[in-house]
Amino acid sequence: MNNLLILSAGTRNKIVQYFKRAVGDKGKVVATDMSELAPAVYEADKFYKVPRMTEDRYIDVIFDICKKENIDGILTLIDPELSLLAKNKKQFDEIGVTVIGSSYELCERALDKMSMYEWLTSHGYNCAKSYTDKTAFFADVEAGIIDYPVFVKPIRGSASIAISKVYDKETVDLLFEHNDNLMIQEFLNGQEIGADVYIDAISGETTSVFLKKKLLMRAGETDKAVSFKCNKLFDLIEKFVKDSGWRWQIDIDIFDIDGEYYISEVNPRFGGGYPHAYECGCDHMTMILNNLAGIKNDRRVGEYEEGVYMMKYNEIAIKKLM
Repeated sequence: MNNLLILSAGTRNKIVQYFKRAVGDKGKVVATDMSELAPAVYEADKFYKVPRMTEDRYIDVIFDICKKENIDGILTLIDPELSLLAKNKKQFDEIGVTVIGSSYELCERALDKMSMYEWLTSHGYNCAKSYTDKTAFFADVEAGIIDYPVFVKPIRGSASIAISKVYDKETVDLLFEHNDNLMIQEFLNGQEIGADVYIDAISGETTSVFLKKKLLMRAGETDKAVSFKCNKLFDLIEKFVKDSGWRWQIDIDIFDIDGEYYISEVNPRFGGGYPHAYECGCDHMTMILNNLAGIKNDRRVGEYEEGVYMMKYNEIAIKKLM
């Protein structure tokens, strides 16, 4: 059987649909959310309304659902929950549930932007210059090493929440005066790229990479994009994965600046633009099911069509709640 539990399903209807398609009649897809008005939960075979993930009893509720539904694999669709699952991996293992996600250390690194910056620079990868010390930043501005505009953002964060594009020293001072745990990040002026990547959980090898040029963003997610291929970037991503040790599904934000690639962020989950990859033939749901069954996936990096556009649009769900 392939019984999957998807946490914090929210509005990610397509992800639930794709998993149901992959599972077929060989299992079931169970979804959770803290709100019964989360439309994606109604795509699942069964759903549970659960407490906020910040509540102490939350993880015990998830353990109970796993036992009741004979869950084989569990994953989340939101960043704050990634570390929680990874932290409790041993307890999930003990009840026969596989956490579909990278290690706790890597999930924390992905959430902590300065930690990611320090790792990238220490391993020789291009990335945006970043500062937690505004005095050091101002000195580099004076020295001509960096210039405005820059981004001021929380060190730990996701979904582009509380990010400010700043054009002068006074605004940097003001933001730091009224907020804690901020960082300053160089503004990368180039083509933004998204990479949907699957790393085989058994072999540790990258088995699928889908590249898209982001044409329009909305609320931190890709709104319009077009698929493309680049062997140089495929090679860079495979090297990055091997150096860092990611597993299962990850989403990487990259910038192309004058032909050089800069790694911006990593989200160790399905990105908001993943349906673009799936509809172009990159079926990471089946790869997950193969790994859960102990089967290694074959390498299929770049096996998709170029020049295919994704255009998001709004849908509505009409439901009478019982």
